Amino acid sequence: MAVPREPRTPRRRRRAPDPRRVALQQRLRQQTRRVFIGDGPAVGVDIGGTKVAAGVVDGEGRVVAQLRRETPTTSPQGVEDTIAEVVEELAAHHDIVSVGIGAAGFVDAERATVLFAPHLAWRNEPLREAVERRVRTRLGRRVGRRTVVENDANAAAWAEYRFGAGRGESRLVCVTMGTGIGGGIVTQGRVVRGRYGIAGEFGHMIVVPGGHRCECGNRGCWEQYASGNALVREARELARSNSPVAHHLLDLAGGNPEAISGPMVTDAARAGDPAAVELFEDVGRWLGIGVANLAAALDPGTVVIGGGVSDADELLLGPCREAYRRTLTGRGFRPELTIARASLGPAAGLVGAADLSRGWG
Repeated sequence: MAVPREPRTPRRRRRAPDPRRVALQQRLRQQTRRVFIGDGPAVGVDIGGTKVAAGVVDGEGRVVAQLRRETPTTSPQGVEDTIAEVVEELAAHHDIVSVGIGAAGFVDAERATVLFAPHLAWRNEPLREAVERRVRTRLGRRVGRRTVVENDANAAAWAEYRFGAGRGESRLVCVTMGTGIGGGIVTQGRVVRGRYGIAGEFGHMIVVPGGHRCECGNRGCWEQYASGNALVREARELARSNSPVAHHLLDLAGGNPEAISGPMVTDAARAGDPAAVELFEDVGRWLGIGVANLAAALDPGTVVIGGGVSDADELLLGPCREAYRRTLTGRGFRPELTIARASLGPAAGLVGAADLSRGWG
């Protein structure tokens, strides 16, 4: 006698995969997958608001060859041509394994496209593809096994972590003070890039709602109070006011307030000019307030301060440390981080970009 079978449970129809979820999973895999391609010589390119610096970097972080060009800021194509030109020139004398490009702007998670650059004319610029195409056109071949695009501050942070002032620190934050403020985070040997690739844009944290207008479109960004632009703006304003304390700065600028520059203010402060020292105290105080905010959010062990403004050294870092200690949440009941000046100087960006292109970080 046949045993009656139990009725089958209807099989659930499988849903088609969500294309957005699939794309997200692919991006996450790309972000976490790193293929190290050796410690051979790599080209690093650092694109700033005024210059393109490029160099060949060995596996120990040493720059063995270097070039510099002016940045044609109004033309994305002009910048790409300049990058291809320096890559071609460096590759003619070195067996390059990879190329890393550090760009002053928001770089996507694939490390290929500059989404937005406040100080350059780039909006959704496919920089990696454009540079590789130009290099192939000029040389008839590609250079190295791959090209990657990095945020320039991420590249500088990585260089300081691997070879500079942050060496040995497991949780590092780097703040670069130049035309604006850039930032990078390195945690346990990895650059923290964020969900969309644009983590670390500390310069555009709003610290004064309704404050000075920023090139990013907002008002009151941190970089409007603690950067090279902020230093120069305040120095020129002081000089325009005909204040007697500004006479030395005006003399250095030939009597023209608009001729005052950041290096001029730095030199005056080093010589003991009271007005220039006070300007650095103001910028340093804003810097320290921002560092205290970063400590509250990220709890790093070390914050490295780099960029051209850091050339003032303790004239800047002294007031920064004082303001940090005065502003730090939970002060007196928590460990204080170390605030150190970057040690690699202007080469940090290109050194970090080159090293990251090998597969580190």
